[in-house]
Amino acid sequence: MVPATPTLLENDLQLELHFDLAIGPFRANWFIKHTNYARSEIEMPVITNIYDLKRLHKRRTPKMFYDYCESGSWTEQTFRENVTDFDKIRLRQRIAVNMEGRSTATQMIGQDVAMPVALAPVGLTGMQRADGEIKAARAAEKFGVPFTLSTMSICSIEDVAENTEKPFWFQVYTLKDDDFMRRLLDRAKDANCSAIVITVDLQIMGQRHKDLKNGLSAPPKLTPKSIADMVTKVAWGLEMLGTKRRFFGNIVGHAKGVTDPSSLSSWTAEAFDPALDWDRIATLRRMWDGKVILKGILDVEDAKRAAEIGADAIVVSNHGGRQLDGALSSIRMLEQIVEAVGDKVEVHLDSGIRSGQDVLKAVAMGAKGTYIGRAFVHGLGAMGEAGVTKALEVIHKELDVSMALCGRRDIKEVDRDILLVPEDFAGRWA
Repeated sequence: MVPATPTLLENDLQLELHFDLAIGPFRANWFIKHTNYARSEIEMPVITNIYDLKRLHKRRTPKMFYDYCESGSWTEQTFRENVTDFDKIRLRQRIAVNMEGRSTATQMIGQDVAMPVALAPVGLTGMQRADGEIKAARAAEKFGVPFTLSTMSICSIEDVAENTEKPFWFQVYTLKDDDFMRRLLDRAKDANCSAIVITVDLQIMGQRHKDLKNGLSAPPKLTPKSIADMVTKVAWGLEMLGTKRRFFGNIVGHAKGVTDPSSLSSWTAEAFDPALDWDRIATLRRMWDGKVILKGILDVEDAKRAAEIGADAIVVSNHGGRQLDGALSSIRMLEQIVEAVGDKVEVHLDSGIRSGQDVLKAVAMGAKGTYIGRAFVHGLGAMGEAGVTKALEVIHKELDVSMALCGRRDIKEVDRDILLVPEDFAGRWA
């Protein structure tokens, strides 16, 4: 999908104007300074699961950005099955087992983590909430799990590094421009990123109907309809007015020819490499002398090639159902990929994680780590940094309690013996 070319309206009208019009005689800066509405969180409701956060996210965030998070490509079959296929796996209850002294702590690519969960790279996170990447990174850091910054983030690598203390991971695409890639990776090194995550399943973009209908492009297309929706999200809008970070901080001012948001669209249309092959992936791997994770593996043969080129980990993922609709869910493909390469490369799982029980099931089937994208974005859109923390707390509690009720006290002891998996779960395909 080629992003739409920005119109004069997009280039000239800034969000300040839209919200000045919305609040009438009250200037936005005065409103932010003299009220607590945008700066303080609404009294926290009782949150028991990720879907509670999802409902709040939908109410508090403009439709185009909520839909960007909560959508898949084409018919959204794979998007749905990423979640529903977890439901087909049952847990084996055990009793009379000492449940004291439990631990969910483990390691992902040699890094200590509080639980086998990392925050996945999600583009446009800073449009779900002002300075969203910074808020999510802070929450992850405090909780003790990795945060992965997307190249297509609103906050830049430097922004996140300046506002956190521990190293984070950085996601890159397989782009054509080697000069930009080297400078991007140099910036990641300067920011003390401890790993890069190379997304290998986005040579061309799968069509997401909601994004087209909402005018979601790079940069977002502002229409009368989207503006009208934005001005109803007052707290969101006032927070956005209070930050300078509203565009793609890793690209604008850094990529050749991209000096402002109006020039971003043409760059995006040309930047991705449809000619990507394994030699090119190996070249990108050699550009980074630290840990490398390849994200977007959904086939055993591809997993074997990834291990051969020296990846430290692979992520079994179908891009959250946003690329090839009709592909099998990540959890269905996990076990056979672990059996093929699990002794050669660390295997992680992404796509479909919405609960601690999902994490437990993935680990029991051989994953050394999992990634949450929508789950933490729902928290961010609902309640900012506190919402991301709440999402992590919810998942951790579900993981801890379910692990104990399955008769395990340590996540490193979890194995397939705790599961009841349908015999035909992976499917028999001709």
